[in-house]
Amino acid sequence: MSEMLLSELTTAAVGGPIKNYVRATSESEIIEAVKTADEAGEKLLIVGGGSNLIVADAGFDGTVVHIASEGIRDLEVPACGGANIRVQAGHNWDAFVQYAIDHEWVGIEALSGIPGTVGATPVQNVGAYGAEVAQTISSVRTWDREKGAVKTFALSDLDFSYRHSVLKENTVNGSPRYVVLTVDFQFTFGTLSAPVRYAELGRRLGVEVGERADSRKVRETVLELRASKGMVLDADDRDTYSTGSFFTNPIVDESVREQLPADAPSYPATNAAGEVLEGKIKLSAAWLIQNAGFDKGFGLEGDSQKIAGGRASLSTKHTLAITNRGEASADDLMAIASAIRDGVKESFGIELVPEPVIVGTGLAK
Repeated sequence: MSEMLLSELTTAAVGGPIKNYVRATSESEIIEAVKTADEAGEKLLIVGGGSNLIVADAGFDGTVVHIASEGIRDLEVPACGGANIRVQAGHNWDAFVQYAIDHEWVGIEALSGIPGTVGATPVQNVGAYGAEVAQTISSVRTWDREKGAVKTFALSDLDFSYRHSVLKENTVNGSPRYVVLTVDFQFTFGTLSAPVRYAELGRRLGVEVGERADSRKVRETVLELRASKGMVLDADDRDTYSTGSFFTNPIVDESVREQLPADAPSYPATNAAGEVLEGKIKLSAAWLIQNAGFDKGFGLEGDSQKIAGGRASLSTKHTLAITNRGEASADDLMAIASAIRDGVKESFGIELVPEPVIVGTGLAK
């Protein structure tokens, strides 16, 4: 154990000192670290890649378990012409996507470039460009802190929906009841991607929505799209010092459409199985933010109106990311998030919901 700052473990590069830090590189080390903290009555925070986490400037007065287990193996279970794969929770997600494409496993190529670890992906059903991990996950093995035993969740038990799962439901302030140990995936074989479900991606690939494309080309195109929005980690690009999309796209009743401008984009809302939710639509949080008066690079008066000298601002590439321009505190990020939430609520009557896990701080009341 040694003292460390949360800012060293998070992509937003904010967060204060950790009381007890444990880096767990295997399943047994994860379980032992969690059990030790629980038996001592310590507060517990689980950190993987730190790409969806903001912790207070005061730090964390408890134990932080840094999940760093790695490994991919074929379970060698018959899968009707496909592959059953088990991945350790601490394995880098994007490295796994590349590995899957190299082995002609189909289904996660559109999730290229997402920072973080494999174990974090089922917690909030990570998704992008029309794909979600729920479409390929078959089960998740966890350590149940209440029962003191390993518990495996089948796909049907995970209650996946938009940025939600039973794992997230049982997590409070970054402290989960169920600590992810491994994630099992089921893939079909092929060199063509899963059907493209996102219009912008389809246009770039030259295919219609619902058609397939070469998996390597899908990955390449997604990485280009994400990089253009500051959503691929780059130590030399301050626009990538963020938690990615700060707010989720609101899912609302169809009747809400009537109170929005005619040009406000809306889309069918679907569940994790891709089935349309009757009476519901999904709105674009990025559109709401921009049209409430918050442009790319927005910062608070006296702080970051001038990005070159400011501490925090919206990304200069995308209105959904709140970025650390170099010396931001967690409070700086929260101040901008609060202003945006309030502005969108005032302009459109819709309250945006933060996507990252926020510990020890929060948006202004």
